[in-house]
Amino acid sequence: MSTPFTSFTLDQLKARTSAKWQHYGADVLPLWVAEMDATIAPSVVEAVNAAMTSGDTGYAVGDAYGEAFVEYSKRHWNLDLDPAYTIPVIDVIRGLGSVIEHATEAGAPIVITPPVYYPFAMIVAGTGRTLVNAPMTAAGRFDPETLDKAFAEAAAMGKGGMVLISNPHNPTGVVHTREELTTLATLANKHGIRILSDEIHAPLTMPGYQFISILDIPEAADAIVVTSASKSYNLAGLKGALIVTRKESSEFVRSMKAEYLEAPSHLGTIAHVAALRGGDEWIAAVNKDIDRNRHLVTELVNTFLPGAKYTPVEATYLAWVDCRALGLGDDPGQVFLEKGKVAFSSGHVFGEGGEGHIRVNMATSPEILTEAFRRASLAL
Repeated sequence: MSTPFTSFTLDQLKARTSAKWQHYGADVLPLWVAEMDATIAPSVVEAVNAAMTSGDTGYAVGDAYGEAFVEYSKRHWNLDLDPAYTIPVIDVIRGLGSVIEHATEAGAPIVITPPVYYPFAMIVAGTGRTLVNAPMTAAGRFDPETLDKAFAEAAAMGKGGMVLISNPHNPTGVVHTREELTTLATLANKHGIRILSDEIHAPLTMPGYQFISILDIPEAADAIVVTSASKSYNLAGLKGALIVTRKESSEFVRSMKAEYLEAPSHLGTIAHVAALRGGDEWIAAVNKDIDRNRHLVTELVNTFLPGAKYTPVEATYLAWVDCRALGLGDDPGQVFLEKGKVAFSSGHVFGEGGEGHIRVNMATSPEILTEAFRRASLAL
């Protein structure tokens, strides 16, 4: 019986025209950018096909995305939200940048927690804000002492500021606990720092772990979330995302809605709404595939990269592998690409603590995943 990750042959995947399969040459096996080698949720296929068949390809309108996300959040995380305090945006990156521009002044400090999704630093630079690093612990978790120090440094600049987090964390695959998020919020409040949370990977939380939104933390009442169905439902090519807040941010929402024009495409909205409202069975199957693969990677690391270290992720389909003991330098990903013809994401681009690591896209078949590590072993 096929599953979302086992429905396509390698030849079929090579025929895809998206970035994952076209960026490198045909001789390179790509396990880098966060695209899935998967089917698409039937509810999405049906909704998009219906729109195309009926010529429903005009401009997006209304609050359907916010309403669908509120329903999804209640169903999956028992989170009580109000669509009135949501704003549809074109994608998560633009959404994060727009929030920072709207909620802080030029030059304001933005704290990030490396190693972390590398566009975060680019967003800070692109918005003319000041980057402040608060590195994660060796276990890939928040370090309260480091956060307190970074928040104090930010507060000393006298321009307010924000902390931008990834929850679940990309690239380490950590799911921040309620206790960790409460500590983060308490420290942020102490120094007058507002929390901005990228929660795009939330539906990809593994068995035994519980996703907690920053919006579920009372101490973070004015936090802002930017999220999307794009990552979990493999819809990057159908752009859409959502800013989500609570009523404490009503003035922010009002002013943002009055000025912000970069809404999702109509087809993007249709696809994302269909995923959130009708994709539960599909996402459950995806998470079973990820759960299988995250444990398979343990075996593959031990077999093909002995000495490397990997802990099965708590969320996401992105494995974070520590290759520092292999003697391949700060960028083992480049070595694996040159000598093994396999493309992983290089860890050093994720910032401090990423040197000597690779990020492996596990959203593929066990056969392709195994072949990728076999190729990597050729570099040893």
